Amino acid sequence: MLASIDWLKQYVDIDVTPEELAEKLTRVGLEVESVNYLGEGIEGVVTGKVTHIERHPDSDHLWVCMMDVGGPEILQILTGAQNVHQYDMVPVAVVGSSLPNGMKLKKAKMRGLDSFGMLCSASELGIDAKLLLPEQREGIFILPPDTPIGVDVKKVLGLDDVVLDIDLTANRGDCTNIIGLAREAAAVLGKELRMPDMYVAEAAGGNAADMASIEVQAKDLCSRFSVRVLKNIKIGPSPEWMQKRLRACGMRPISNVVDVTNYVMLELGQPLHFYDADRLGNCLQVRMAENGEKLTTLDDTERTLDENDIVISNGEKAIGLAGVMGGLSTEVENTTKNVVIESAIFDSVKVRKTSKKILRSEASNRFEKGIDPNRTYMAIERACKLLEQYADATIESGMCKYDKTEKEEKVIDLKYKDVCDLLGTEISKEDIVDVFRKLDFKYIQNDESVTVTVPSRRLDISIKEDLIEEVSRIYGVDNIEGILPVVNMKSGTYDKTTRDIRAKMVSLGLNETLSYILIPQSEVHKYVADEFEELKLLDPLTPERDTLRYSVIPSMVRTYEYNKAHYNKDVSIFEIGKGFFKKGEQYGENQKLAGLMTGEYYLGLGNKANVVETAFDK
Repeated sequence: MLASIDWLKQYVDIDVTPEELAEKLTRVGLEVESVNYLGEGIEGVVTGKVTHIERHPDSDHLWVCMMDVGGPEILQILTGAQNVHQYDMVPVAVVGSSLPNGMKLKKAKMRGLDSFGMLCSASELGIDAKLLLPEQREGIFILPPDTPIGVDVKKVLGLDDVVLDIDLTANRGDCTNIIGLAREAAAVLGKELRMPDMYVAEAAGGNAADMASIEVQAKDLCSRFSVRVLKNIKIGPSPEWMQKRLRACGMRPISNVVDVTNYVMLELGQPLHFYDADRLGNCLQVRMAENGEKLTTLDDTERTLDENDIVISNGEKAIGLAGVMGGLSTEVENTTKNVVIESAIFDSVKVRKTSKKILRSEASNRFEKGIDPNRTYMAIERACKLLEQYADATIESGMCKYDKTEKEEKVIDLKYKDVCDLLGTEISKEDIVDVFRKLDFKYIQNDESVTVTVPSRRLDISIKEDLIEEVSRIYGVDNIEGILPVVNMKSGTYDKTTRDIRAKMVSLGLNETLSYILIPQSEVHKYVADEFEELKLLDPLTPERDTLRYSVIPSMVRTYEYNKAHYNKDVSIFEIGKGFFKKGEQYGENQKLAGLMTGEYYLGLGNKANVVETAFDK
């Protein structure tokens, strides 16, 4: 998860350095892998306006640009880029400025004319090409025409921001969004969280229910599905502040409508999907795909689906892959006037299986980790608010919705003593309750316990031990004093039988062997006359070791045969090992001793293998 600190500051006051914030978040379980300064290496690059441009008199590809960079003089700068025009606003690296590649700008001469700087492309400013529109990837990076002159380009492009790269564990779906991370930052910094404005002014007359209907066939796999209708939308670029935040978090700005979709998903953690209402019809149906059903997704790729994939249909054909990606047939385009917004919750397991098979996306990543049911309505209202502000949208009254989510809140009674006992330290009641206050959990404080209502966003909390973990996180593991355990000790007993037997056998000149307790089934009944049932493995790794031995002798004979095959005829060995059996309904095991001597050995001469085995109790 990439988190812009500039964006976090909108919701919580951060009065520490990025490195200090990263350390504090890491200590509460949100491991920050890196702290990235976006404009690192850029110094002295400013915005400039092309006041005049003409061809170089001695070159057919160079242009001579007269640049206003906010200083007392107009600078002459030469460029080979072919996309620069008079009155364009562009990034200008003046003499003495630095770029991310380590270049320090000096006065240059090209075909006899002086150049007092350089017009910069996006790549020269260190901006990843995947975060740019196709037309922004080649040539000089053209800035919006209303960009002020002579301003630090890092501020204009959001390159003065710092981004934290956070490695989230699978259970922290509540932190796959900026608000969730801001809440954690507020808890560790002791600050208050500010929520964004989501009030929406609905149009008089009209009703979303008259324009869109919902039919959920896959009821077990879709617990919530809500729809709003917006009319008379004006497609255009999103505001610069929104584009900066999207680029900082690794997303490419496209248009105001598409950018609002991504912005709200990053802000609140709820994926949304926008349909062109005029190409959709008035029905949204949630069903399972048919085997071999085709769907062309937004990336213009035809996907082949099966009965395990959840799809959104218009009643006739699939128009979206639920939880993963929308379909191309209802894509919002530059000519779109009316939009249907979908905010839903789909089964996390089904979404994960589909995404692994077909396509991983930012949306599927969030559905897999679990969605806060309360965020579905919150996100759709936030999107409407932003489109009302930046796309002049008219919001139809009402919301179509299907809702089968669990409404009962999780309430957990936590004893203060349980917290201290499990953590092995003494934490005051006030400190325990203060943790829940910082995390914005509702609670009722009692004499011996605290009753906590778990917010719906925390899907990972279900038992009291989960709450104790929250106390240890926010209170601080470093603040928990380590105490060595105190246990009652008593003298033990040790049976020396096995040790004495081993010492005796060694004194007689025998060498101890250790062998596998698994042998072939064909050898289990060899060398014994006892009645028993062999114990065979259900799923052995190899037929050579598929049964538990009853006697140690087969193992010793194999050892002898191995030595004999390697021209060692003088063998004097013993083994103390376990044998296993089933007699009737009784399973058992016992210790056995076996010895094998052949060839020349310590007690005399022999020309034949001799082996003996006995069972004994330790």
